[in-house]
Amino acid sequence: MRWQRLLEDLSAQQAALERADQAAEIAERTRAEHGQVSLSHRLAADLGQPLRLRVRGVGWVEGRLVGLGSDWLLLDGGVGAVAGREALCRQDALVAVEGLSGRADTDARTHRLGLRHALRALSRDRVRVRLHDIDGEHLEGTVDRVLADHLDLSRHADDEPRRESAVRGRTSVPYATLAMVLRL
Repeated sequence: MRWQRLLEDLSAQQAALERADQAAEIAERTRAEHGQVSLSHRLAADLGQPLRLRVRGVGWVEGRLVGLGSDWLLLDGGVGAVAGREALCRQDALVAVEGLSGRADTDARTHRLGLRHALRALSRDRVRVRLHDIDGEHLEGTVDRVLADHLDLSRHADDEPRRESAVRGRTSVPYATLAMVLRL
């Protein structure tokens, strides 16, 4: 009888150790999977949702996430600096994001288009923009050309369309210094 209880006790201890090992393995695999989730995956899961972003050189902006590319995101402005406007933000310029659901879409077919493609659309549409840089400065004008690592911005009066006679100057802006492009 004592041998029976001893064997049962050893068997129970063995089962407890196996459960503990399995729980530890599951926890480790979960941590490893979480380690593969990027901010882009989380943003992709929240397309269409309102977010609050802290953008380097700009501060906090709020809006609904309406677009996502490989290195940018597009907000449809709610309040603050982007109220009623579209804001194109470089993901590298994000300091913090509030309002993420906690979900991740690792299979998302986010736009494979990079920042240059999004900027080309602004250039093609000839819209006035405000470029915010990571140091907190901004320039306004029309994007004339989108090049490999920078863009050319023609500065002109706010109340005039972009015409050669209205251009007061041109500024080349490296993408690495851009934080946000606000469509005016």
